[in-house]
Amino acid sequence: MYRNYILEVLGTFFLVFVGCGAMVINTETGGVISHTGVALSWGLIVMVIIYAIGGLSGAHLNPAVTIGLAVIKKFDIKQVPGYIVAQLLGALLAAYTLKLMFPLNETLGSSLPSGSWEQSFILEVILTFLLMYVILRTAVDTEGNNMAPVAIGATVGLEAMFAGPICGASMNPARSIGPALVSGHTEHLWVYVVATILGALLAVGLNEITKKMKN
Repeated sequence: MYRNYILEVLGTFFLVFVGCGAMVINTETGGVISHTGVALSWGLIVMVIIYAIGGLSGAHLNPAVTIGLAVIKKFDIKQVPGYIVAQLLGALLAAYTLKLMFPLNETLGSSLPSGSWEQSFILEVILTFLLMYVILRTAVDTEGNNMAPVAIGATVGLEAMFAGPICGASMNPARSIGPALVSGHTEHLWVYVVATILGALLAVGLNEITKKMKN
């Protein structure tokens, strides 16, 4: 059990360090990485981490995923608090590391709406719905699928590519909480907590319904 918590700290640390780090470095270098590079960084780090620790901890890296799996009894509910604490700790450590390296960066890759909060809320619900649905169909309902990390990483990269400029494409409460608390940009943090969990729960609900439907 403790091994899994440690791995979730480690996995979420690298998720936020690489993803938010790409955003920070892109800002610091005047756009050298580019928006496309940032999106690819998010997708690739998700794929890499799932391949590395998915067979051990499950590589949730995301409280919304952990909660969604627990609701449909695909994950022990007793481990939910430990996983969420581990994910938040990993995200905070990554954000503090980026703050140490780039002390003048204002946002540290925080999730922030570029338009209205309503627009970002709807987008985050839809984005997290798709991500959770892909996780369920490739990694949970089809166990042992070696291509699941590729599908999940591609989903994250795709969503970051097209929706990132509007809502930040968080899809993950921990990914948003870490940079927000360290940078102080908590003004819209609730959007990225509530919308992502709601999106994950809608996905598990629809998946359970469709599995029970007759052809």
